[in-house]
Amino acid sequence: MTHTFYISASYIVATIVILCLIGWVWLDGRARQKELAELEASGIRRRSARPAPTDGASS
Repeated sequence: MTHTFYISASYIVATIVILCLIGWVWLDGRARQKELAELEASGIRRRSARPAPTDGASS
């Protein structure tokens, strides 16, 4: 066993961990986007969105 083996193994493990984290964040982002689309389709809006204009007179 050489130092090269341990260094290579650590780089491989670090790469796998980073790729797993990137995949997890990407999949979670897609899930959140889907949830937002479902909520907006059901009529629930974000607080930061402008309210829809009403037919009545403004106060």
